[in-house]
Amino acid sequence: MKYRGFGRTGWMVSEIGFGGWQIGGAWGPVDDDVSVYTLLHAFERGINFVDTAQLYGAGHSEKIIGRALREWSGDKIYVATKAQPTVWPNASDNTPAFRGRFPDWHLRENVENSLRHLGVERLDLFQLHTWAPNGHLELDWLETLNDLRREGKIDQIGVSLRDNRPDEGVELAHLGLVSSQQVIFNLFEQQPRDALFGAAKASDTAIIARVPLDSGSLVGHWTKDSYATWETGSQQHEMFRGDRFAQTLMRLDALKGELGDAFPTLAEAAMRYVLSHDAVSVLIPGMKTPQEVDMNIAYSDGNHLPEALLERLEKHAWARNFYT
Repeated sequence: MKYRGFGRTGWMVSEIGFGGWQIGGAWGPVDDDVSVYTLLHAFERGINFVDTAQLYGAGHSEKIIGRALREWSGDKIYVATKAQPTVWPNASDNTPAFRGRFPDWHLRENVENSLRHLGVERLDLFQLHTWAPNGHLELDWLETLNDLRREGKIDQIGVSLRDNRPDEGVELAHLGLVSSQQVIFNLFEQQPRDALFGAAKASDTAIIARVPLDSGSLVGHWTKDSYATWETGSQQHEMFRGDRFAQTLMRLDALKGELGDAFPTLAEAAMRYVLSHDAVSVLIPGMKTPQEVDMNIAYSDGNHLPEALLERLEKHAWARNFYT
């Protein structure tokens, strides 16, 4: 496992982390015992960064991670969690209200819940589960979180950017108000390369790359019949509804044609694509089994994509919002 600096925190984190959304149950049925076993296997293989949120199964993901932490006796595991706003911004609103969306009572309640679920005395990284362009001007949220840092309840502060709006984090990165920003970044969602990554590197803000496999599409196993096998109401079923699934298959075929036989699987190309960007501190694929852990960490070997291929892949960028 390769490790990278996590911005200016002084942490060294595994460049491949563990995304905890799927163990909350939103992506279909899960076996909690298997989830704990998978987490422990990930820790044994060198993964030391886990990302979760209270939203993931109404705290269930946090509780399962807490179980794994109690059973783990090895080196430090960094856990990042998130608090959702009191009101979610409309996906089509370019300038949503931010002041008052994370009031003092709400943040404190969320911190206490996460501490209890995870069974820890201090949260390593506490993230706001959305952001807005004017968030750096309306700083009521930061006052409370700084108080919680002084009280020893949280260590570092981060934000999770809105889906497909990475430029909303550029000014925040320039100012260096938080330790990390989490953003969608993969072979389709390439926009963070344009401005966010440069701003983050300039202020030594850590970047957490989520959805590196595009919620499963970039694993490369989907066929025209895959959608019918997904549980109705599951996150994947909702995300790729309507003509979205067919559009995705078409884009996947184009990507496979571009890559040819350069990689054994599309998943390898997708993971190596994200790892090839030094602005990224950690990417967080979702993993349900030890086999999936082993598959993902195999790509942490320092072999990055050549610049010529990165340039060719730019034409496959696809700005869309399948997360609403």
